[in-house]
Amino acid sequence: MKIQTGKGTIPLSVLIAIWSVSAVTSLPGLAISPIMGKLRMIFPHTNDLEIQMLTSLPSLLIIPIVLLSGKLAVRRNKIQMLIVGLAVFFASGVLYFFAKSMVMLILISCLLGIGASLVIPLSTGLIAVYFKGKYRVKQLGISSAITNVSLVVATVLTGWLATVNWHLPFLVYTLAGVSLVLVWLFLRGGGQKAPQARAVTDGAAGAAEQAAKPAGRKPADDGATAPAQKASKMVLERPQVMRLSRLMALYFVVTYLVLVIPLNLPFLMQSYHMNSSDSGRIIAVFFLAIMFPGLFLNKVLQTFKDYTNIVAAGLMCIGLVLVPVSKAVWLIEIGAFLAGLGYGLIQPFVYEKAADVTTPDKATFALALVMSMNYLAILITPFIVDLFGLLLDVKAQVFPYILNAVFAAILLVVCWFNRQGFALGVDRSYYADDAQSDPAS
Repeated sequence: MKIQTGKGTIPLSVLIAIWSVSAVTSLPGLAISPIMGKLRMIFPHTNDLEIQMLTSLPSLLIIPIVLLSGKLAVRRNKIQMLIVGLAVFFASGVLYFFAKSMVMLILISCLLGIGASLVIPLSTGLIAVYFKGKYRVKQLGISSAITNVSLVVATVLTGWLATVNWHLPFLVYTLAGVSLVLVWLFLRGGGQKAPQARAVTDGAAGAAEQAAKPAGRKPADDGATAPAQKASKMVLERPQVMRLSRLMALYFVVTYLVLVIPLNLPFLMQSYHMNSSDSGRIIAVFFLAIMFPGLFLNKVLQTFKDYTNIVAAGLMCIGLVLVPVSKAVWLIEIGAFLAGLGYGLIQPFVYEKAADVTTPDKATFALALVMSMNYLAILITPFIVDLFGLLLDVKAQVFPYILNAVFAAILLVVCWFNRQGFALGVDRSYYADDAQSDPAS
């Protein structure tokens, strides 16, 4: 079975290998959460700082190494980098089973963060090089959906495994071994037979990509056309940096807005004297909602066009209001679902914009810059909420949601007045190709 890419076709096996990479990018830090309460009992001499380091250190490592790996991918062999990252990821999952102290857990978590850092930008970077136009938009949406589905499934799985043995939740990290095998078989070997795969493996474009490049298409949508020597001198030009800066700011803001749901919901439910198990279900609903828009992203963009981000900001605003003002579980679920839908609309759309800013040989670095904003938001969201709470002298559990609902309303206004700008507008090529730009049409 051949899959249309906008540049030609690739085998289904190659696409499945790329999808498998998306399935593991959300896993770092996941296995820790179900056993956080048990770690104090398992390691009685552990302090709070050491427990916090298990989750914070991998994120701290991911940010700089994601940027470094994205930059290296401009000139290095992307498939080899991906294989190394997946191997380190898988090895970390295995090593967790031999951990007998908190220090060992922390060191292994750092190793996991390094492996994940090599994998994360390439999960979307490969799509940026293999696909273009509406085909790339579709695959970025599917990649986002796969990431969030794997997060939901793994959360449920680790919660159950934690009741059996505290080592078992780390099994989810060994799923990287499946992706490693698929990448080794279909991207490193069979994938090289396709012209598109050669562009990925060899870095800068070859003759096949240059020949397949349609006339009249803007450079950002071409194959990897820049010579490696030029890329090594200047990774991104000034106009590209300015556009990427807007996308990075947008992605940071929307990620910060919705993070209060998974981070603060257990405390809100406790203040409402609700069953704590409900918070896990609502958070799962939140991540499932993020998944849905990615499956139909082309249709959504075609329907709402320049109003797509306005709709997304509106959904987030409504959802963030519904969560704190209602003490009914079903209304809180609806609020979390709407906020997740809004974020799920923007996430893959931002990825596509980032990939479209520059040529595909530099797209992985551009995507790494944007994706690093996700981890930066995870790190500093609690500090932002605490800062505003301190300034306004508010300690209520509903405050983070009301605060971010106000910010979402401000974002809605910004989206309205900039709905035809670069960061917030929608190019027609994202959901429909014309005959000239798409050889397969």
